[in-house]
Amino acid sequence: MVFERANRLKELPPYLFQELDRLKAEVQAKGVDVIDLGVGDPDLPTPPHIVEALREAVKDPSTHRYPSYSGMNDFRDCVARWYERRFGVKLEPSREVITLIGSKEGIAHIPLAFINPGDIVLVPSPAYPVYHAGTVLAGGKSYFMPLTADRNFLPDLDAIPPSVAQQAKMMFINYPNNPTGATAEAEFFEKVVAFAKKYEIIVCHDAAYSEMSFDGYRPMSFLEVKGAKDVGIEFHSLSKTYNMTGWRLGFAVGNAEVIGGLGQVKSNIDSGAFNAVQKAGIVALEGDQSCVREMQRIYQERRDVLIEGLRSVGLSPFVPKATFYVWCPVPEGTTSTGFAMTLLKEAGIVTTPGNGFGEPGEGYIRMALTVPKERIKEAVERMKKLFGNR
Repeated sequence: MVFERANRLKELPPYLFQELDRLKAEVQAKGVDVIDLGVGDPDLPTPPHIVEALREAVKDPSTHRYPSYSGMNDFRDCVARWYERRFGVKLEPSREVITLIGSKEGIAHIPLAFINPGDIVLVPSPAYPVYHAGTVLAGGKSYFMPLTADRNFLPDLDAIPPSVAQQAKMMFINYPNNPTGATAEAEFFEKVVAFAKKYEIIVCHDAAYSEMSFDGYRPMSFLEVKGAKDVGIEFHSLSKTYNMTGWRLGFAVGNAEVIGGLGQVKSNIDSGAFNAVQKAGIVALEGDQSCVREMQRIYQERRDVLIEGLRSVGLSPFVPKATFYVWCPVPEGTTSTGFAMTLLKEAGIVTTPGNGFGEPGEGYIRMALTVPKERIKEAVERMKKLFGNR
C-alpha cells in the first residue's frame, strides 16, 4: 500500500542534515576515513559533575513520574537566577520561563501557537532550517530576510515591504548566528524592537550559542534591550554550553503572553522534560562554570587552527567571535554543493553547503569545529594536497 503524506510535509525541503548523513555513509562504505565538519554536534563530553547529578536524580523515584508541562519550579527559578546573573534581565519564573525538550522543540512549536494558515513569518536566510519548517507545519508562509556579508549578516529590516510587514505575525532572529557565526549588538536589537512594535510582530530570538564565544567577547541577550520583553521571547539550550545535545533540555523566556501560548501548545503535544534531566540542568546552570570556559578555550584553539589552514590554501573564511562554526566563501567558479562534494569525495571531508541553509547561502560552506584539533589539522593537510594537485 502507498500512503500519501500530508501536503504540509510535501512543502518541506529534505532535512539538510539527514542528506549529509546519507552522503557521508556512502563515502564511508568505500573505506574512506571521513572527517566530519558537517553537523554541529559537540564531540566533548558532558562535564562529570552534571553527569553525576543526573545519576543521583535518576535514583529518586519521584523523577520517574510525569513532569510538569511547563517545567519544574526549581528549574524555572534557576533559569531566572541565571538570566539575572548573566544578562541583568529579571524574569518572573512562573509566567516568563518555560522548560523545553531542547530549544529546537520550542522553535518548531511556537508558530503553532500564533500562526494561522497563510500568515507571514519573517525568517532569516541562510538560517537554521527549523524556523522555516515550523512555519510551514503551522500553515504559515515564510518571507525570507537575506543575510549577506555586506550587512555583516544582519537582516535589512528597512528592505521589508510595508505590505509584507503589516501581514507578518512573527519574526525569527538568531545571534550568535548559525550558520554564519555573525553576532549582533544593542543597536540592531533596538531596531528589531521598534520594528516589532510598529507592526505588532512577535520576535523569537534563538540564542543557543550565547555562551560559545571567543577572545573575551560576551554576546548579549535580546531581552537586555528596552522594550524587548514587550514584543518577544528568547530561546536557550543547554546543548552547546554544556555539551548536552542528547539530553534534550532548553528553555524559553520573555513575554508572558507568548510563553503562555507556547505552553498551551506543549501541554497538548508533549508531557514535559524528564525531571531528572531538569535537576541536572540546575547543577549545570548553578555549578562551577569553569567547564564552560574550558569549552570556549578548546573551540577557540580549533577555530584558529582551521582559519589559518583555510587561509593557507587560498580561502578567505570569516573569523567568528562566537558559535563553533566557520563560514567560508567557496573558490571562484565553484558552487556551494559542488565544492562540498569535492571535499567529501576527493578528500573525505564533510562540510555543509551554504545553500542548504537558504538561497543567500550559495557561494559558502559551513564547517563545524566539532572534531579534535588533530583532525582539523589532518583536514587542512588533505585540502593542501587536493588543491596542490589542481
